[in-house]
Amino acid sequence: MNARLQRLGLLIRTLLGLSGVALGWKLGGWSTALCLGLFLGNLRSVSMLSLFLALAVINRQHRPGAFSLLQAWWCEAWALERSFGWRQPFASQFHADFLPAATGARGVLLLHGFSCNRGLWNDWMPELRRLGLPHIALTLEPIHGSIDSYAEAIEQAVVQLETATGQPPLLLAHSMGGLASRAWWRKYGRDGRVHGLVTLGSPHAGTVMAFGAPMLNARQMRRGSSWLQALSQDLNQLPSAHCFFSDCDQIVCPAETATLPGARNVFLPGRGHLQLVDDPQVRREVLALLREN
Repeated sequence: MNARLQRLGLLIRTLLGLSGVALGWKLGGWSTALCLGLFLGNLRSVSMLSLFLALAVINRQHRPGAFSLLQAWWCEAWALERSFGWRQPFASQFHADFLPAATGARGVLLLHGFSCNRGLWNDWMPELRRLGLPHIALTLEPIHGSIDSYAEAIEQAVVQLETATGQPPLLLAHSMGGLASRAWWRKYGRDGRVHGLVTLGSPHAGTVMAFGAPMLNARQMRRGSSWLQALSQDLNQLPSAHCFFSDCDQIVCPAETATLPGARNVFLPGRGHLQLVDDPQVRREVLALLREN
């Protein structure tokens, strides 16, 4: 379902771009047609600039400079196209889960965020396979249901990884996936079940950007939501959490909302929300955690 919706969105963007080309040709020839076509076809990336500029006001504790914001916006626009223009709508099943016979290696469960699917991890899965590291990448459904509803699928995947490796897995989660991990832990967690949790731009304390979305899981991610308050009051906290966050995360802000009390909170300046997924420092640290005894 998620991939089909993303393909529909890509079709609408293509039609807008072609409409811009046709209109521009009538107004002023090829140069106008090219400019107007590119503008209308990339309205999503253009409008995203306003989110980055807003961070100069929203982020008071970690306030980015103008150059950092513009650079992050440019890089995020390309990350957005890679993720929503190819990986997720067309390539979400290109890389199968990897559960080899006993290798002695620890496994990792990959969890995407809001309105995404397992294709988000397409740059991770080939390397994990090459290194012989067992992994499962879930597509969390229903895509706009309650975050609590993802706990069952996460439990099944954790059991699969435990059975295949004989070791508790590492959970690697982007954005809403970090909250889904905590919701799973609230229901199924106990000592020794996971090696740790790594979250990338997860709105542990909510995000101001969720107020514009009416979906149930988006409402749960709003600042001060009753769902988040209940989650934060749960005493059964996930052990060994590593939270990566950025001053240029245009989706989860203020920046410090992506941190957890008692966790190892790692500040990565200048990264947009999707850039955190493929960040080289994140990759190195996650691979190091997987090699730990």
